[in-house]
Amino acid sequence: MVGEVGTRVRELIRQVCREQEVEILSGSVSKDHVHVFLSIPPKVTISRLVQRMKGFSSYKLMLEFKHLEKAFWGRHLWGRGYFCVSSGQVTDEVIKAYIENQAVEEEGNFKVVT
Repeated sequence: MVGEVGTRVRELIRQVCREQEVEILSGSVSKDHVHVFLSIPPKVTISRLVQRMKGFSSYKLMLEFKHLEKAFWGRHLWGRGYFCVSSGQVTDEVIKAYIENQAVEEEGNFKVVT
């Protein structure tokens, strides 16, 4: 997910987070995965949020980028799983530093690999 596709993934994730009143503290879209550090209100379940991010972005990306539709025809764009951990054992600053070292094109606190 580089270039225009990566930038669009970032926009779609931001849209889902706005709709769910989730604050993106830091983020990075890499070639084959996405990191996001979020502040999630108690009413939002993590599993539903990830389901919405992946489902919505997959649907929109397949419509907008025909080369993805051809490459992933009959398969899923996103992997089935995800990794989630709450901060506490590690400080927020360590998590942000890790994410910030993942990508090169920056727009605010959410980067995309170019």
